[in-house]
Amino acid sequence: MKLSEQLFPHNREWADGIKSVDPTFFSRLAHQQAPEYLWIGCSDSRVPANEIVGMLPGELFVHRNVANLVVQYDFNCLSVIQYAVDVLRVRHVIVCGHYGCGGVKAAMSSGKHGLIDNWLHSIKHTQALYRDELEALPDERARLDRLCELNVVRQVRSVAHTTVVQDAWDRRQALSVHGWVYGIDDGLLKDLEVTLDGKSQLDPIYRFED
Repeated sequence: MKLSEQLFPHNREWADGIKSVDPTFFSRLAHQQAPEYLWIGCSDSRVPANEIVGMLPGELFVHRNVANLVVQYDFNCLSVIQYAVDVLRVRHVIVCGHYGCGGVKAAMSSGKHGLIDNWLHSIKHTQALYRDELEALPDERARLDRLCELNVVRQVRSVAHTTVVQDAWDRRQALSVHGWVYGIDDGLLKDLEVTLDGKSQLDPIYRFED
């Protein structure tokens, strides 16, 4: 059986379901997208951004990579942020990790996993920074889940450290950066309460000034 014969019927059912509720949905969607949110999440297939927050196509601009990282040399991610902030004028950037993340788990180990080890290097740095806190936790699962949270916190700051976001704040554009974690075992989101919405919340060493 061809792959299209397996998946295209599901596509047809999905499209027909939306049109049965809103016959003009796709014709409107074809003319513009105007999301208020940029979602930066993990590539894990169990963490589908739109479904988690109950949003339809066009309501959420999405970037995903292994372990939801925002690194200053990843021009793919930075280009997404730039387009979302400067062109789409989103009001919220959401960095969302998830508990039990395989990327974070790989970074915690000393084994070799291939090319991905280079991508995950910054998580090892986070682990080193919070070594005492992590080692005080009772077991490996607790340490993994806490590192998943700490990783999100660092990526929120990394988003705020970009010139794109700081330029938006300089021109008084309403923009907030949030950090959330998703529980695969219960389907619920947790707000880590690390929202940033201005340069005054950043360490001066990371601020760009005119």
